[in-house]
Amino acid sequence: MARSYNKLWKLMIDKKINKTQLCKAAGITTNAMAKLGRDESVSLETLEKICAVLDCSLDDIVEIHEESGNE
Repeated sequence: MARSYNKLWKLMIDKKINKTQLCKAAGITTNAMAKLGRDESVSLETLEKICAVLDCSLDDIVEIHEESGNE
């Protein structure tokens, strides 16, 4: 399974908050933010903190989809 955080970036634009502001407000590391930028796995706790700051739910910031490729 693959994940995409494109919804997060769009929501941040809508709420006029940048990555640095989100890291500080949510208490997450810049390393976690970098992982989000590469669509890598982050802890559920990290995602919950982001949702709390942005007043949203998980499905507002992440999409999970089946990877296409070699089977």
